[in-house]
Amino acid sequence: MSQRSSVDEGGPRTDGMPMLGLGTWQNDDPEACAAAVETALEAGYRHVDTAQAYGNEAHVGRGIERADVDREDVFLATKVWIDDLAHDDVLATTEESLEKLGVDYVDLLYVHWPSRAYDPEGTFRAFDELVDEGKVDRIGISNFLPAQVDEAIEHADAPIFANQVEMHPLLQQEELREHCADRGVELVAYSPLARGRVFDIPEITEIAEKHGVSEAQVSLAWLREKGVTAIPKATSEAHILDNWSSLDVDLDDDDVAAIDAIDRTDRQVDPGFAPW
Repeated sequence: MSQRSSVDEGGPRTDGMPMLGLGTWQNDDPEACAAAVETALEAGYRHVDTAQAYGNEAHVGRGIERADVDREDVFLATKVWIDDLAHDDVLATTEESLEKLGVDYVDLLYVHWPSRAYDPEGTFRAFDELVDEGKVDRIGISNFLPAQVDEAIEHADAPIFANQVEMHPLLQQEELREHCADRGVELVAYSPLARGRVFDIPEITEIAEKHGVSEAQVSLAWLREKGVTAIPKATSEAHILDNWSSLDVDLDDDDVAAIDAIDRTDRQVDPGFAPW
């Protein structure tokens, strides 16, 4: 596996993947999406996440093209939708994704959900072919439970690099984190701000006031303390820069313990086809 990305900026990294990225879910306005990507990259971000189902790959690609950053310095990830996980459909739709993004390869290609057309043997045979052809550097999974992580590892020739799941102080994913860590699979957190609910958690507000930062920064810093990559969605320059500033937040042991002790399970993304 070539792992061509020469990312050397964008905060701390996990094997070439910056631990803070820009999420683009529900950012499907062409100009707003392109502008957010451009703004983030100009601010220092080097990790951008999208998906076929978001309907914005072309806008993301336009933002990357507009930014004064080399393509090789951007860790770019997209996901194959659940209707297109049969072998031939994986190959065809990934070609379409590359064309929309305006790139020759992506750094990370995920199985978006283990659902519908997902078949471990056929799906990962296609993913492995894309790696062999140089169109994908790393392969990943998203919304996989522990047993499904093991099944993916068993069927893929290329290493399973990451599992992207919802994670934040209200959904701490301790069992899944430990399982993935034991198997050398990185965890990437989507909805890391619990879709804004972290602003209403007293423990996080208290820590934010203690450090003179936002609740968003505290949540992102906590994820980083757990070794988890976060990809918060942001569209405005203010939010993009506020999230970026989380890299300067150093939580102490008491802060981390206080967040760890939050005894709530509040899942924000729960479609009917989810595996849980």
